[in-house]
Amino acid sequence: MKTIHNKHFEEKQSTELAVGTFIISTLLFMLYIISNESPNILVIAWPFALSGIVLNAIMLFHLTERFIHLPEYRKDIGFKILIVLSNIPITFLYYLVVMKIN
Repeated sequence: MKTIHNKHFEEKQSTELAVGTFIISTLLFMLYIISNESPNILVIAWPFALSGIVLNAIMLFHLTERFIHLPEYRKDIGFKILIVLSNIPITFLYYLVVMKIN
């Protein structure tokens, strides 16, 4: 008889990181637009965006490693990977808008 695992993958940091970087980058983007494209906002926003990309990439590698080694949690881990990956097109869209404004 096969054992069914109903446990969930209890790692919350990846979701918190993805949501946190999304909220902060959105706030910085809105502040840039509201401030009439102030270059002072870019001085803060670009280093944050770069660090957000690096941190999300590290988390993606961590989740990928967990996905490979914990097959019983692949559904939960795969969902968390998609959440982390969702920041890429959003950040790229913000980048395109800012570059088109300048």
